[in-house]
Amino acid sequence: MTGDITPEYVLGQLEKGQLFPFYLFYGPSEFRVETVLTRIRKSYIPEQARDFNLHIYYGARKEQGEKANLADILDTAQSHPFLSQRRLVIVRRTENFLDTDLERFISYFDDPLETTCLIFVSSKPDFRKKFYRKIRDSGRAVNFRKLYESQLVPWVKKTAEELGFTIETQACDYLIEIVGNRLIDLYSELEKLYLRHGKTIVGVKEVKEIAVYSRIYTIFELMDQISLRRPVQSLLSLNRYLEEEDRTAPLRFVGMLNRQIGLLSKTKSIMKAGGEKTDLARKLRVQPFIASKLAKQYKKWSTDDLERALKLLYRVDGLLKSDAHQHLILENLVLSLCMPASSQLMNDR
Repeated sequence: MTGDITPEYVLGQLEKGQLFPFYLFYGPSEFRVETVLTRIRKSYIPEQARDFNLHIYYGARKEQGEKANLADILDTAQSHPFLSQRRLVIVRRTENFLDTDLERFISYFDDPLETTCLIFVSSKPDFRKKFYRKIRDSGRAVNFRKLYESQLVPWVKKTAEELGFTIETQACDYLIEIVGNRLIDLYSELEKLYLRHGKTIVGVKEVKEIAVYSRIYTIFELMDQISLRRPVQSLLSLNRYLEEEDRTAPLRFVGMLNRQIGLLSKTKSIMKAGGEKTDLARKLRVQPFIASKLAKQYKKWSTDDLERALKLLYRVDGLLKSDAHQHLILENLVLSLCMPASSQLMNDR
């Protein structure tokens, strides 16, 4: 076998108890790396044998784990397990070791000890180097890529099942929209849902109840209220958002609002050209749940309204960087966007 393998492939091996003698774990999804490592630690070595057969090393760091010495690591990897059938060795921050030192493992890779599973973890592997190239050529490099958008809902569903409950597809869409695509944030919210609802079926209603208490929710609630052009509700949401967030909140709000106006404008163009609601999620590259909301919201905006909104946002961006009265500026912006053009408070010329 050559080339990279997936984390799912490794988990499949783990279920059968047949891990390779060595691996390289790398890639941008640190949460997935830690999740797989945790599952391996818990199930590959029996609990009563872990003190003797589970070893964790850190590259160029001695304040955690065992002493980061490659000779010790190699000696441990070549040692037969004690009172167990297997030994697990995890080497973190592999990139901190010198390339010439890592090359000492190349001969070991040609004849590894089958009872040892040796896992190197690196945030910056250079596959031009002999050490990393050898692992990849052996088919033992595991790429922890960030999940594609189409993979997020299946991941949320599977993770919920592992926690012990079922979550509906629309609820997955809603959760991803308000939380974002960071797996660690999604996992945190799923844990809250499980603690609150236990082994039940979770829908949009339950996700929304949890989201109301989340700081992340406020900005999305605010986008919805402005998009529906509800001045009172928009001001209430704006005040909650600014109270809960830090000093970067005003500019972040303008950036989110700029994105929202852009989505409304694109939605209007798609629908005006004869597009179907079912096409929106794909064409806008958003979750189906948010596409459904945009299909209702865009009707509140004329083309002139949307063009005027973008001009106001451009003007407000400059004012926020030079004026101390940020809260008042944002309140006027929200009212101007929500109210008819004839009664707008901000001069957009």
